[in-house]
Amino acid sequence: MTEGDIALAPLPQADGQIKNRPVVLLHRLPPFGDFLVCGISTQLHQRVADFDEVITPGDAEFAVSGLKAASLIRLGFLAVLPEAALLGRIGTLSSTRRQRLLANLCRHLSPSPQPASKK
Repeated sequence: MTEGDIALAPLPQADGQIKNRPVVLLHRLPPFGDFLVCGISTQLHQRVADFDEVITPGDAEFAVSGLKAASLIRLGFLAVLPEAALLGRIGTLSSTRRQRLLANLCRHLSPSPQPASKK
């Protein structure tokens, strides 16, 4: 598998259960080559503006995504998984969308400029 693929993987849910969910393989991490992944959900109402991405049947890449319905790529639902934990590839995202997701994540993780303190 490679960065940008969509795969099935066991992910912990809010209730503590582990469920097989679609994930985007965002980036391979050193030193062991594990993948930083983010979960995909059909719960579009959970979208965080300027952070998450929605992929719909109207999108050019939807046909190769392997997804069955309009879905939310949730950057706030991250995990690091070894390749052995991935249950199989179901599709792929465009490199443009993957880069945009990574840019959104990096922008969010970068420290905000602090206002100058008044003396």
